[in-house]
Order: sequence, then structure tokens, then C-alpha cells
Amino acid sequence: MIKKNAVNSLKESIRLLEIRQAEERIILKEHLKVTMESMKPVNLMISYLQDLTGSAELKTNFFGTLISIISGYITKKMVAGSKSNPFMKILGSILQFGVTSVISKNAESIWDFLDNLFDRFFHSEEKEVSEIET
Repeated sequence: MIKKNAVNSLKESIRLLEIRQAEERIILKEHLKVTMESMKPVNLMISYLQDLTGSAELKTNFFGTLISIISGYITKKMVAGSKSNPFMKILGSILQFGVTSVISKNAESIWDFLDNLFDRFFHSEEKEVSEIET
């Protein structure tokens, strides 16, 4: 009788472990699907861009660099234009490098200046409206 009870207990334990193993296999497959989905190149790029836009310091650096490059490019186009004169092209490239360098090194002070200018422009209109109302 004791052997039969022990055998039944072992069979029940084995059955419970098999059920647990099946549940864990399902969970593992779901985790694998989620991991595979997150490792797709498109999702990696989206995750990277979200990290990039989430950091204020990175945003400032990125936009400062972007604006300095665009400013340099516009300067080159203004100087060299579509002319085929090699001297003007070289001069435009040198100015492009210079403008890009200056703006990227002083991006924070330029942002502060533009922010103050923006605030003055819009706050002066608010002051004029409040003076007119009183």
C-alpha cells in the first residue's frame, strides 16, 4: 500500500511538473517573439530615435550641429552659387567650413541670443496689449 501511494504521489508530481514545463515553454516562446520583433532593424532605429529625442542634451547637440551644417551650406551657396568658377567654389567651401565651425562652437550662446530675441519680440507685444487694455 505504501509503494502504491508513493508511486501515485510521484506520478502526480511528474504531471504537475509537465504542466509547469508546458506553461514555461509558452512564456519562453512569447519572450522570444518579443525579442525577435525588437531586434528588427526598423524597430532598432525607432528605439534609437526615441532615445535620441528623449535626451535634452543630445537634442541640443544634434540641433546645434544640424543648424551649423545648414548655415555653412547656405553660406557656400550664397558665395559660390551655381557658378563654375573654381576660385568661388574654393572660397565657398572655406566659408562653409568656417561658418559651420563657428556656429557649432557657439551654438549654446546663439540659442540663448535667439531665445532672448524671441522673448523680447513676443513679450513686447504682450506689454503693448496690456498697456492698451489698462
